Amino acid sequence: MRKILDFAYKFAASLSALAIFTIALLMIGQSFMREIGISTGPINEIVSWLCATAAFSGMAYAFKQGDFVRVGLLLERLDKRQRRYGEIAALMIAVVACLYLAFWATSFTYESLLFNDIATGLLPMPLWIPQCAFVLGSWLFAIATIDECFIVFFGGEPSYVTAVRERHARGDFSSDL
Repeated sequence: MRKILDFAYKFAASLSALAIFTIALLMIGQSFMREIGISTGPINEIVSWLCATAAFSGMAYAFKQGDFVRVGLLLERLDKRQRRYGEIAALMIAVVACLYLAFWATSFTYESLLFNDIATGLLPMPLWIPQCAFVLGSWLFAIATIDECFIVFFGGEPSYVTAVRERHARGDFSSDL
């Protein structure tokens, strides 16, 4: 199960990176098209959907790698036992918040499908299609928080703590800036 979850997190992060790369290509292409007088059409709409895809697809992986702002300032000052309980409490709050987000993202997208919502811009696309990245990213983030909660609950060290320690051991403090 661990390999499947880690693969899912990395795959979603790869989709996020691909979305960012595609945004860059579209924006560069749009700049050239404007210079030579070609209409850029719905590129801005596509870029906005890709921004949402990039943000939500990468959340689970970023969380597992320790790239999210956490309650570390408080937890670092506690002894080992108190820190474990603090981590569990923080993770349980995160689980509830992420499940809430995922539920409502799913509901919102389902309503778009049910009511046949169509984008009103230059690209008349059913809105549920780009919203699927929001749903999948939200659910994967919820799964990642549940995953971490189980790891800590059963006595393990959180992945995000281990990942940050390993980066620091290599001399990489870039995420701390």
